[in-house]
Amino acid sequence: MKKAKRNAVIALLIFAALTAGGVYAVLMGLGKDKIGLAKDIPLGLDLQGGVSVTYEVLETDATDEEINTTIDKLQRRVDTYSPDAEVYRQGKRRIVAEIPVDTSKYDPNDILDALGRPGKLEFIDPDNYQKFAAGEEYEAALTGSDVKNAQGGRIQENTGADEYIVSLQFNDEGAKKFADVTGANVGNPVYIIYDGNVVSAPTVREQISGGSAQIDGMADFDEASNLANTIKIGALPLTLSELSSQIVGAKLGTDALRTSLIAGAIGLCLIFLLMMIIFRFPGFISAIALSVYTVLELFFLNALHITLTLPGLAGIILSIGMAVDANVIIFTRIKEEIGQGKTVKTAVKAGFEKAMSAIIDGNITTIIAGIVLLLMGTGTVKGFARTLILGIILSMFTALVITRILLNSFVNLGLVNKKLYGAAKQPKITKYTKGFRYAGTFSAIIIVAALAFLGINKGIGTRGNVLNFSLEFSGGTSTSVTFNEAMTLQQAEEKVLPVFDEVGIDSSKIQIQIVDNSNQVVFKSVNLDESKRKELSEKLKSTFEITDDKIDSENISSTISQETQRDAILAVVIASILMLIYIAIRFNDVRFGASAVLALIHDVMFVFFAYAALYLTVGGTFIACMLTIVGYSINSSIIIFDRIRENLKSMNVEKVGYDEIVNTSISQTFTRNIYTNLTTFMTILMLNILGVASLKEFTFTLMVGVVAGTYSSICITGPLWLWLRKHAVKKEAAVETAKK
Repeated sequence: MKKAKRNAVIALLIFAALTAGGVYAVLMGLGKDKIGLAKDIPLGLDLQGGVSVTYEVLETDATDEEINTTIDKLQRRVDTYSPDAEVYRQGKRRIVAEIPVDTSKYDPNDILDALGRPGKLEFIDPDNYQKFAAGEEYEAALTGSDVKNAQGGRIQENTGADEYIVSLQFNDEGAKKFADVTGANVGNPVYIIYDGNVVSAPTVREQISGGSAQIDGMADFDEASNLANTIKIGALPLTLSELSSQIVGAKLGTDALRTSLIAGAIGLCLIFLLMMIIFRFPGFISAIALSVYTVLELFFLNALHITLTLPGLAGIILSIGMAVDANVIIFTRIKEEIGQGKTVKTAVKAGFEKAMSAIIDGNITTIIAGIVLLLMGTGTVKGFARTLILGIILSMFTALVITRILLNSFVNLGLVNKKLYGAAKQPKITKYTKGFRYAGTFSAIIIVAALAFLGINKGIGTRGNVLNFSLEFSGGTSTSVTFNEAMTLQQAEEKVLPVFDEVGIDSSKIQIQIVDNSNQVVFKSVNLDESKRKELSEKLKSTFEITDDKIDSENISSTISQETQRDAILAVVIASILMLIYIAIRFNDVRFGASAVLALIHDVMFVFFAYAALYLTVGGTFIACMLTIVGYSINSSIIIFDRIRENLKSMNVEKVGYDEIVNTSISQTFTRNIYTNLTTFMTILMLNILGVASLKEFTFTLMVGVVAGTYSSICITGPLWLWLRKHAVKKEAAVETAKK
């Protein structure tokens, strides 16, 4: 006994030391690189503001080397705006540039305009310039591929005045060509032409043979820097075409981060309180374990260089719900064991052992959904998947390792009073199977109504789509404006739409969305190019006296939207199939898998009903939400199936019958279902109440899914498995009778 207490004290001291070390790492960082420092977690554009653009390489035969060279040169270009800017390859012929910048200091449309003109750069002599001006064929002395680097700068003249210049560096071949053209044209200009426009025509003073050159005569540093950037972009070996772009104001990003953190903190505190009320001392232990989970999550986000996005932040808060789910399963089992008269020590051991399979199975199915999102998703969906997978792994660790160590240690120290843990009474067995026909009828009504609303929406002229698809699905340009005061739909139509007409955008084809509880209004239009977006932005700023950071814009081509629809359907199908294969293997009964798939289709249709009836916006994160709902739905089904599997072994089937086993299993897991989904719902509700507009859309989907999943796991899943089993038995009996 003394040895057990000594080991418990040692375990708690080690835990305290490691926890303190983790807190220190999160607050101060480890080593010279400050590994684990929470404030240095890289933030996505939606949390700090900036510009994102996706290009497609027009050359279908582009080599990997050419694409990698293009990425390298684009990276050097975007580095002039932000050291945290990133350029990376997406798929075979796509390149994405993400530039986190303060949009109150940089005009994002200028960035897109400068970055989005990666065309043809040429240096030509006066004779060839005459041919160029006349529209005849001409020969360039140098092209962009001959330029190694270009840099804007400032020098001081003898008079003391500043002169703004562009310094050029050529590669070996370019240096020779430049020496030839300057030697032959001393006293004459050399024309620098970019995409058919003369951007500069410096006069040659002498032959330049050193592999570098200087262009002077710039009005200011911005002009010099822009010309240098233009030359660097023009030095690309490939031609790029913009597919999509997005601008996020710095203030909106900061507000999103602040409100999400507040929502997460409130949700976490509510969970702590609820867990301690329901489970008493184990609930207090879960609060400690969840705090450790939060520290670990922050540490690994920094250590693994995971960029935190808005959906990613929601993924973290969501995985907290998964961590609570594991604790609820364990503690419910412990209360059941104590209710059966076992000692606290024996109950704790049995609780963890009996909860293990359900926790692992449930979390693995959700990880499967996360992996599919990671492999098939893009942008913020990938961010959601990364944090969700990391969160689930850490939640399993804290529930199965940290919580277990803490509970066992305190039990060994003598905290074995059953009042501290509570004892579950034998649940009253409700005849859920008898109510299946009523539950099934209700579900059928909702599903039919969902299909009806989808058809109605398609037929309504002002809608024309079964759902209110956002740009990711329909293509076009979305302009989000935060005005100085809130507007009604009528005010937006009367005051803002004329501004669109003034800049040449047909206002009759613009959709308006008023964001609840804010001054934000979203305008959806046909695709607008950079110049038109900039013109609109300037007109909105001058008309309504707002700043750059109050205007966001997003541009999605029809190519991207079609691919999004295809990938969305494919992702849901693949994730569902993989999860069902896993369930069929784990439970060794295809009827469990069939019941689970019908239940998840049921839950998905409930979400479609809400979105079709209310005509809510279906955005890019909608698919991440749907896959999460699929994971939750199957997770809830697994809890029922796990208890049915256990009761099939412990109860006399021939004596009590399958109906009784199903009803008993649902009754035994009823409180777990309610507690788990309630805690998850609370965290999501806080995000919905306090979050920004994009989070409200994201979390509403999840809330509908959680409610539908709770209902189906209690009223549909178990009785459905029973119905499938009885149907199979009747079919087998009919076959046997026919043989006789």
